[in-house]
Amino acid sequence: MLLELKNLTVEFPSPAGPVAAVREISLSLAAGETLALVGESGSGKSVTSLAIMGLFPPQARLSGSVMFQDRDLSTARATELQQLRGAQMAMIFQEPMTALNPVMRVGDQVAEAVTAHHPKVSKDDARKQAINALREVAIPSPERRSRDYPHQLSGGQRQRVMIAMAIVNRPALLIADEPTTALDVTVQAQILELLADLRRRLGLAMLFVSHDLAVVGRVSDRIAVMYAGRIVESGPARDIFEHPAHPYTRGLLASIPTLRTNRQEPLKAIEGMVPSPGALPAGCSFAPRCPLRIPACEAAMPPLIEVAPGHDARCIRARENL
Repeated sequence: MLLELKNLTVEFPSPAGPVAAVREISLSLAAGETLALVGESGSGKSVTSLAIMGLFPPQARLSGSVMFQDRDLSTARATELQQLRGAQMAMIFQEPMTALNPVMRVGDQVAEAVTAHHPKVSKDDARKQAINALREVAIPSPERRSRDYPHQLSGGQRQRVMIAMAIVNRPALLIADEPTTALDVTVQAQILELLADLRRRLGLAMLFVSHDLAVVGRVSDRIAVMYAGRIVESGPARDIFEHPAHPYTRGLLASIPTLRTNRQEPLKAIEGMVPSPGALPAGCSFAPRCPLRIPACEAAMPPLIEVAPGHDARCIRARENL
């Protein structure tokens, strides 16, 4: 297994005491596989991906393990993580305009990713690799566009530059954190197709982070749904779409607009407000919003129940919901 998280918990200090943004997450990702991590804003998706990369702030407290290529990154030294980041594992961040250096040519930024891990590579060779990476992500006229600054590129082109920086060193793991945010629908489709093509050609394993089930359905082999810092359902993508077992997953699927959606009425797939981390109930975190809740739901946090081979849901009524 390329990546395996075991009981990963990430806490942040607060005046009222430690607040867990991620709670006992366990998941795995095999080489060449795509796992989608899905949930609404604040569910812990990005914190999970940053914990894998070792990019959380120093005040954060991490417990559990992050096994990558048989190494526990949760106990790795900073120098070891620096050697892995960009070489064996890479990340595409949400907003390319803020992630790219505005006063540095995009070709130089991609080339810098090469020289950071291969200092013996000459500047000319690094530039050639950068131009080749820009060509791989379908940047038109890559030699000419490599001399442009980020503000001279469109949003979709900037995202392609970010992808080029991520793949130039041929990492084994690619983490894509909301890579289609703020892009129009046509460009979204192009970026998703690009990521799927790169995964096939380069044999990448990809952790795809998104709030949009409609998007992840196009690129993922398996899906893990997060709510309030926990995984509430996981399984093969087809099972999640065709036989969702957790009420939250069913609500997310029901909230996807279709041609039949009445745009004059607000979506009411999931009722209630998201509880703050410090106000989570003792039982199921989703119970305050769940239309199927029963008294037993509020007594204790339900375990993950296997509803089908490889398909688990954190709901005491999971088998009834199928």
